[in-house]
Amino acid sequence: MEIKQVPPQVTKENIPDEWFTPREKNKNEQERLARPSLSYWKDAWRRLSKNYLAMSGLVFIVILIFMAIFGPILSPYEASTGVLSMQYQPPSAEHWFGTDNAGRDVFTRTWEGARISLFVGFMAALIDVTIGIIWGGISGYKGGRTDNVMMRIIEILYGIPYLLVVILLLVVLGPSLMTIIIALTVTGWVGMARIVRGQVMQIKNYEYILASKAFGTKTSRIIRRGLLPNSMGPIIVQMTLTVPSAIFAEAFLSFIGLGISSPNASWGVMANDSLGAILSGNWWTLFFPAFFISLTMFAFNVLGDGLQDALDPKLRK
Repeated sequence: MEIKQVPPQVTKENIPDEWFTPREKNKNEQERLARPSLSYWKDAWRRLSKNYLAMSGLVFIVILIFMAIFGPILSPYEASTGVLSMQYQPPSAEHWFGTDNAGRDVFTRTWEGARISLFVGFMAALIDVTIGIIWGGISGYKGGRTDNVMMRIIEILYGIPYLLVVILLLVVLGPSLMTIIIALTVTGWVGMARIVRGQVMQIKNYEYILASKAFGTKTSRIIRRGLLPNSMGPIIVQMTLTVPSAIFAEAFLSFIGLGISSPNASWGVMANDSLGAILSGNWWTLFFPAFFISLTMFAFNVLGDGLQDALDPKLRK
């Protein structure tokens, strides 16, 4: 009997078909057909879970959300009040992140600032997604004159400097948490609307959409049940990239004095309050807010990149 030499690159899962007998081929085919197929979202999660960098970002975001909710509760100190005799205490067992210029616990203020930053980031992203889906969905589905008018409006808004609009609104309306969210979303939804429009214009010519039109299905139902579910991949990716942009914008505005003001806790406020302390060697007052701003933006961006690869239907196997 002839013995076949197995090449080194051939594995148990990659045996050539010609090595199987007809009965073995039939058995393998039956097992393949009986094996449950993965849905789009399950397959996306499987591929995302193999991206260790993206999963590390997701784990950090989950931990950050947990600490933002429970961190200030678990701490025995208040975020907005301190003891002047305890100012500029270095990190220790009593104050894990040290204290600032007013004797306030930096650990408590860091997680209180995480609450504000995450709230602003998620609210801005949610509003951008809502307006962008409605505007882009109608524009892409209707097409023609409606699309031209709606896209000209988007181009006008896109041409206005984003930061200038935000600063003007904060100056006119006054700095507050809700004002920051409104200012960030006045023109922030434009990018989402353009992405949704492009997806809808591509999908609306598919056979099942044309069949729905032929049967007289309402436009709102076609958009809600046919177009949007198949556009969720790019929408989710864009949303994960909108959150860190809003977080950084809030920190920057608070840093220059147009956002949250002291004694309220915010990563931008903490960075502003610690500028003078750096010269005197109290590095911890700036290190922790700057560290968490940087790490949060990095985590959301690597998660967005991982989701982009995981949700790309061209990469499905």
